Amino acid sequence: MLNRRSFLTGVAAVSFGLAHRSAWAVTGDAGAFIQSLAESAMNTVAVKDLSDGERVNRFRTLFVDTFDLPEISRFVLGRYWRAANDGQKAEFQKLFEDIQVYTWTRRFKEYNGETLELGSVKPEGDADFIVDSQMKRAKLAPINVSWRVRRAAETFRILDIIVEGASMAITFRSDYGAVLSSQGGKIDGLLDVMRKKVDQLKLG
Repeated sequence: MLNRRSFLTGVAAVSFGLAHRSAWAVTGDAGAFIQSLAESAMNTVAVKDLSDGERVNRFRTLFVDTFDLPEISRFVLGRYWRAANDGQKAEFQKLFEDIQVYTWTRRFKEYNGETLELGSVKPEGDADFIVDSQMKRAKLAPINVSWRVRRAAETFRILDIIVEGASMAITFRSDYGAVLSSQGGKIDGLLDVMRKKVDQLKLG
């Protein structure tokens, strides 16, 4: 599962920063949101010669502003979310954010000429949309990447990124559920594992 998550995160990070309009038009505000997000990432996070600290800070700002971290955190923890107290919930969300920021920031340094073409936008219920895209790679088959976004007031928030049919949110839920099981279902045990992971990523 860790290798699969690493693959998903790597593809998602590249996809996050490389979107451009395809020959077939992107329709709807959700597509424009992903377009704008990708352009912001390329102009701020994917800039060459940034220090690691500055790249982390720039990506964190973009990540927090565009992903629905409270909703993602609730989904990832599942039934354990209801059992956690407010302090545990807050720490889980912050550690989850740190892990994603440090992991994704590394991936931005590995850009190798890939491009992302945005495709169709499909409504999912009253407020959600699926934005389809393809990551184009030199001499390799393209990778299908879809973005689940939710309308929130005057803007959108990302809930999930689906790479070749594999949901990052579901993968995270499975991974964190496995850690919780190994810790006897104790939230504090999971938080301790996450703290150590953050420390490892910082040192790396």
